[in-house]
Amino acid sequence: MSPAFKQKATLAPMLSVRNGVKALEFYQAAFGAEISFLLNDGGAVVAQLTVQGAEFWLADESPEHFNFSPESLGGGSVRIILTVDNPDAVFEQAVTAGATVVWPIADQPYHWRVGRIADPFGHHWEIGKPL
Repeated sequence: MSPAFKQKATLAPMLSVRNGVKALEFYQAAFGAEISFLLNDGGAVVAQLTVQGAEFWLADESPEHFNFSPESLGGGSVRIILTVDNPDAVFEQAVTAGATVVWPIADQPYHWRVGRIADPFGHHWEIGKPL
């Protein structure tokens, strides 16, 4: 008798945005995101992306399904933590692509090098790595 296959649990945020096509362009430029799955149904985008192997999803907001972007809500309730080998380079790339610096990247007393940006769609990203 063979042991039962157990799928590893994963967790990936789905970001609601107002303009999915522009969001795809931004995340590709800002983080080097690669598109793993894309559904573009008459301009409404649902996509799965990866950044250095880390997954996240994005979709155009759809109030009829209770999916609202931070722009509609006046802010978001979740911050995304992106842990990468070279946070300085990724942080600068994101800013160059159009992100706004919330606080600059620096070594923190809790043994992380991290900074925080807001993307053009209202999502906040902390980009860093443990020291």
